[in-house]
Amino acid sequence: MKKIVVGILAHVDSGKTTLSETLLYQSGNISKIGRVDNRDSFLDTFSLERARGITIFSKQAVLNYKDTQFTLIDTPGHVDFSAETERTLQVLDYAILVVSGTEGVQSHTKTLWKLLAKYNVPCFIFVNKMDLDGANKGIAMAKLKSKLSDNCVDFDTVDTDEFYENIALCDEDLLVKYEEGVLQKPDIVKAIKDRKIFPCMFGAALKLKGTEEFLDCIYNYSEMNSYGDEFAGKVYKIAEDKGQRLTYLKVTGGTLKVKEILQSPKNKEQEKVQQIRIYSGEKFTAIQEATAGTICAITGITFTSSGDGLGVENNSSLPVLEPVLTYKINLPSEVDAHTALQKMKILENEDPQLKVEWNSRLGEIQVKLMGDIQLEVLQSIISDRFGFDVTFGQGNIIYKETIENTVEGVGHFEPLRHYAEVHLLLEPTKRDSGLTFATDCKEDLLDKNWQRLILTHLYEKTHIGVLTGSPITDMKITLVSGKAHPKHTEGGDFRQATYRAVRQGLREAKSILLEPVYEFTLEVPTENVGKAMADIQYMSGSFNPPELDGDFSIITGTAPVSTMHDYTKDVIQYTHGKGKLVCNLKGYEPCHNSEEVIESIGYDCDSDVDNTCDSVFCSKGAGYNVKWDKVKSQMHLTSVLSQPKVTETIAEKKRSFTNYKGKEDLFALDNELMQIFEQTYGPIKKKKTNVEKRHFDFTKKDPKYKPSKAPNYDGKEYLLVDGYNVIFAWNDLKELAKTTIDGAREKLLNILCNYQGYKKCEVIVVFDAYKVKGGVGEVDKLNNINIVYTKEAETADSYIEKVTKKLAKNNRVKVVTSDGLEQLIIMGNGCLRVSSQEFYQEVKEAENNIREIISKTF
Repeated sequence: MKKIVVGILAHVDSGKTTLSETLLYQSGNISKIGRVDNRDSFLDTFSLERARGITIFSKQAVLNYKDTQFTLIDTPGHVDFSAETERTLQVLDYAILVVSGTEGVQSHTKTLWKLLAKYNVPCFIFVNKMDLDGANKGIAMAKLKSKLSDNCVDFDTVDTDEFYENIALCDEDLLVKYEEGVLQKPDIVKAIKDRKIFPCMFGAALKLKGTEEFLDCIYNYSEMNSYGDEFAGKVYKIAEDKGQRLTYLKVTGGTLKVKEILQSPKNKEQEKVQQIRIYSGEKFTAIQEATAGTICAITGITFTSSGDGLGVENNSSLPVLEPVLTYKINLPSEVDAHTALQKMKILENEDPQLKVEWNSRLGEIQVKLMGDIQLEVLQSIISDRFGFDVTFGQGNIIYKETIENTVEGVGHFEPLRHYAEVHLLLEPTKRDSGLTFATDCKEDLLDKNWQRLILTHLYEKTHIGVLTGSPITDMKITLVSGKAHPKHTEGGDFRQATYRAVRQGLREAKSILLEPVYEFTLEVPTENVGKAMADIQYMSGSFNPPELDGDFSIITGTAPVSTMHDYTKDVIQYTHGKGKLVCNLKGYEPCHNSEEVIESIGYDCDSDVDNTCDSVFCSKGAGYNVKWDKVKSQMHLTSVLSQPKVTETIAEKKRSFTNYKGKEDLFALDNELMQIFEQTYGPIKKKKTNVEKRHFDFTKKDPKYKPSKAPNYDGKEYLLVDGYNVIFAWNDLKELAKTTIDGAREKLLNILCNYQGYKKCEVIVVFDAYKVKGGVGEVDKLNNINIVYTKEAETADSYIEKVTKKLAKNNRVKVVTSDGLEQLIIMGNGCLRVSSQEFYQEVKEAENNIREIISKTF
């Protein structure tokens, strides 16, 4: 039997629940059609749903039709509960979009259409209420094409020439098949599945007109998904039934059995499935096994939340729709805040969009909601589930913050025996794009495991801005540099450094306050249109010229939520109940009165100790605080945004051979690597003639011991370069190597010739040739540098190890490589190691100095 999951979506009052009842009745799955106004519909079972005549929670029903088992999911139509609808989309195979024949495509219909596109759900359209005055099929079809998609096709006239012509116009492949006379039904089924065709049918669900034909259409032109053999499941809803926690999911692969053990990356504790339920309305049937394509509810699992992937299924992305109002919960005197917060967290788990928070600054519980009707529902649920009554304070707008310019944020955390430094690039992105995180940090600078940990810390927290303490959005945060200590760094150190880097970057950037904006449709009697337009302008809104529709005028436009969210009451009053306002969240835009809002909120980012912008450095064994604007003057890594800063840092460090007098000086430049070497291979033994074996505190005078002098090298200065390591570490050479490795090698050799002429050192470039069959090794001389091609079975690493052991006895030797193991061996031989990236900066500095010398000479 085919298994197909179909969801029904619509703007409120389009007849969605009535269509659900009709489809269930005509398929023989229920014996009587329920009515919303009679409060006896099969799927609206919650008392408040029946009282208000609206769908609040998504419900499912099993609809068996011919050889197919449809799982019909009825979703809320009211804007306040659109988050519940969005959660359902992630498990749908197909959607039914219901459009009112008299109202047409409304603002919330467009929102649903965008969500269907985002979740890539194929869609059948049913235009309802065609029996009412004012409903016109031609006009309705034209509006579907203009406001939704040109690929909306009338399926009331299947198997006619006009039908196939309209199908062919939806896709080039279909057009070719139509012209060749081979366009078949499977081609249409596939095109619908790929969202290239949107079948449209017309009728009146309340009078059973066109509904049976519509059911046949879905049956004929839908197909079951193909699923893998390994278990996978997508959680889309958390609910409660008589004290039992229910996890609603779709099995998207393999099978799920009773007593099967599940776990999640969020919770390593294993939990066992106690029961698998198939719900249809209020009733359920317990089964032992759910196969792929099944929608079911399971008990016994407590770690899940909406959007979780189980088994091999991935987690869902963040939802598009989100609340824009936050409310304070006023508790009765007999209920303490701690108890209430625990109860509210249960509801947040069921509906993640609630965002239950404890505001420690104000000492109150706050929830985030979509609107007043959701507020009423929440109030009822708290009373029914937990036995106490609450009230809510006036709703406050949820503001957000973003930045206008690109900045580099630096966070340093170094109290005693701790160490971490993080550099983040903060870049503004397009409006309503949210936050994205990435890494562009080389692994020879910061290990991959540390990079993953930093990204985890970026994801795990709601980062707030510096203007009002509101969540940040619309920016890309990229890890570009970082540093750990081999001995003292712990995971928590990078958490502190990461948080501080975000805040320090925000403090440096030019921040913008954003506010939510409605996209509205206002319908008023024409005599009230002047009043309406004046009100919209007063609310800092904008609008299109009014459109006349009989005795009414329709105004569309945008306006801030802060000024318009209570405007419905005014419309009803001045139009004497004839006017209608429909608002949908458009997104966030720069706040129209940001200075006023910032002043009224009164947030002081420098006093927010939980979200500090400052860093902690260490000196003489003690940590000390450094203000955000002084951090970059003390940071240990160079800035990625300022090339002069990099050059200056290299100059300050004076990384050239002539500045190093002995091994002790060389090792002092890289204590961390020295510690790794000694932990791995043991202490390095040094000759008595060069350095004393013991370590001394030279601040104390001890007659027995005197510090030895640094060794005096009389030999040459050598530079050994791991050729291929450098080629694939320098971006320009790496790109050239993709086309011609010989060209990249030749370019590197030319660069090193110039470098040798400036530094006057002996340069040896080593290239791997160990895979060359029968190779005996080769040494060439190009201008003033030596080129070594290793023999068969001898790598560049082993050659460099052998050579440095000999040369380092009487010569100053520096090796250029980013190979971590090779660096350890080099240090053991008493040589200076330099990473390929550090050497790149040295080469650039040398080239600049050469240009200056030439310009002065000529």
